[in-house]
Amino acid sequence: MEDTELKILIGLHRICNEADRRTSQLAAGYGLSLGQFAVLEALYHKGDLSVGEVQRKILSSSGTMPVIVRNLEKRGLLTKSPDGEDRRRNILHITEEGRKLIAEIFPLNKELVLESLSPLSREEKDALLKLLKKLKRHTA
Repeated sequence: MEDTELKILIGLHRICNEADRRTSQLAAGYGLSLGQFAVLEALYHKGDLSVGEVQRKILSSSGTMPVIVRNLEKRGLLTKSPDGEDRRRNILHITEEGRKLIAEIFPLNKELVLESLSPLSREEKDALLKLLKKLKRHTA
């Protein structure tokens, strides 16, 4: 691996880790882990999803999902029910309490994201997004 490529990879990791750290701190203020925040945010924006669909959307490992779901259920922030078409799958539903909580937290997290990208111009953000999509197509 060349120095430039290594520096790019390390830089991307550091930026993602810092974004996760900030979101984790915000979520912790509401009694949520980063994973719990991500599950609620996915359900809030995408609607009911299977456990596997949520897992893919939030890039979580299968080992952490049962704990996250169980803890969110205990707090009354989501419910799960068997999929009507495939009883092996469970569908997750955000509750009204979960919806209210994520509706309060999400705008604050969005502000963190916007602030972290504020040094870039609109053109630079568009170019970065285009480059990231190109890399994703190559690695997919």
